[in-house]
Amino acid sequence: MAHEAVDTERPPLTPRTVVGAALSLAESAGLESVTIRRLAKELGVTPMALYWHFRNKDELLDGMVGELYSQMEPTADSSAPWPRQLRDLLGSVIDVLRRYPSAAPLFATRSPASESSLRITEALLDILRRGGFSPRDATQIARHALSTLAHLVEAVPRPDNPELTETRRRMRLFLESLEPDRFPRLAEAANPLSECEDPERHIRFGLDLLVGGVEAMARNR
Repeated sequence: MAHEAVDTERPPLTPRTVVGAALSLAESAGLESVTIRRLAKELGVTPMALYWHFRNKDELLDGMVGELYSQMEPTADSSAPWPRQLRDLLGSVIDVLRRYPSAAPLFATRSPASESSLRITEALLDILRRGGFSPRDATQIARHALSTLAHLVEAVPRPDNPELTETRRRMRLFLESLEPDRFPRLAEAANPLSECEDPERHIRFGLDLLVGGVEAMARNR
């Protein structure tokens, strides 16, 4: 009696392997490509095999966000001032989002209740509470901070994109052509407004702006 061949090289299908494949698919083909049917094809299984782990696409997307949270580091140096702890925690968020920039928009729009997301949110709220913010204000700051980081990573410049380079060149020429008596600030900023900024500087400046703003709010309370 013939026996059906078993694929011993394929890893067992678990929620984490499915989510990992979904994150990889998002990076290679775009977030919009992540569907149950497309993912099943990538994994070499039937869509029904995935429905055992995720009942629908919404659950899959939440699982992707939960995986991002699980890779972040919620602990901080307890002896450091709270702004330093805040910067370290938000820096950990940025590091993970930069590994999966295509999935960053999910981070700004979905609120999964996974164990990992709860740990990060608890750590963030605790830092802000120790900074003197009320529970309501700490919540507002945390929401805006996480959303801002997602958009910051999503907008990281990519200098090696030839299409973007040409678009920025045309933008610079347009800004330089503006009448300086009507738009003096735009004209003088033609180069910085159209240049493809260094990604590291872009991220660092955005984080400085965010943490500096939270510190200023704490001082003004």
